[in-house]
Amino acid sequence: MRVNAIIKRIVQQMLGDKRSTALMFIAPLFVMTLLWLVLDMEEYEPVIALTDVPDSIQEVLEEQDASFSKMTMEEAEVALKRQEIDAQFAWKNQQMNITMEGSDPTATSAVQRVLNEASKQMNPGNLQVDIKFLHGSTDVKLFDNVGPVLIGFFVFFFTFIIGGVSFLRERTQGTLERLLATPLKRWEIVTGYLSGFGIFIILQSIIVAAFSIYVLDIYMAGSFLAVILIAILLAITALSLGTLLSAYAKNEFQMIQFIPIVIVPQVFFAGIFHTESIAWLDAFGKIMPLYYGADALKEVMIRGQQLSDVWGDIGILIGFSVVFILLNIAALKRHRKL
Repeated sequence: MRVNAIIKRIVQQMLGDKRSTALMFIAPLFVMTLLWLVLDMEEYEPVIALTDVPDSIQEVLEEQDASFSKMTMEEAEVALKRQEIDAQFAWKNQQMNITMEGSDPTATSAVQRVLNEASKQMNPGNLQVDIKFLHGSTDVKLFDNVGPVLIGFFVFFFTFIIGGVSFLRERTQGTLERLLATPLKRWEIVTGYLSGFGIFIILQSIIVAAFSIYVLDIYMAGSFLAVILIAILLAITALSLGTLLSAYAKNEFQMIQFIPIVIVPQVFFAGIFHTESIAWLDAFGKIMPLYYGADALKEVMIRGQQLSDVWGDIGILIGFSVVFILLNIAALKRHRKL
């Protein structure tokens, strides 16, 4: 009977917490669906530009699983820099000159696969090939490609959790209510909390980036300072989002419930998987902060770009932070309308 009483209490507790019950059944289905979408996609099909390639060789190439288009040298150079194509095949001096974009090992492997398959149908001894890379090299491995994404993810994830739970604890312990009873404005409270936590997220960002680059030896072509600034911006976005969502959680357990809905989906759209082939799925990823943070980190670390080249991503991260901070201020109206 006493065991039955415990069972009854647990059942009533779970049924009374509709968010936990829904999360238990819906979140696994949501995450599994995302996994199915990104892992069940067809093998990556590279985009290749052809420049002055003889018709006989072009016919063999076009039989491979790739998307080909004819371009001039100038057009192909621009397309490579804009990452619109993965490689250029140019015929010059009786040899194939191949320029790889090089920053994505998946795309590089796909281009090499096309070349290898085409070579089997021709006489390899008569086909001279010269390969060079616009970014990276043959030494760029898969971990080098996902490394910038992982730096962004771990900075975002741990800042979100620590900031959100800490702010929630301030509220549940009554500290926030005591502050709201003082003449302090809502924006002053939010700014104070974010600035206080900001000291630690700056240190966290520096440690994570430095360890990844100098200890784990992740490929680095750009400025370390640029990586730090992007990581800090991403952390500020995560902190403001975490504190915002903590206003709608009653305890730490409910705060953790946001992870499979808010954090996990961002991993699938941050550049680890190619989602371009599914337009709506790719568009869905562009409403997530980590998408822009990871893209900026990859531009700097793998392609050697400067901060001035990633202002678009940086501006969007700043926009996310401003929106979340304003929503934080508005959320405090639930406690004090001043």
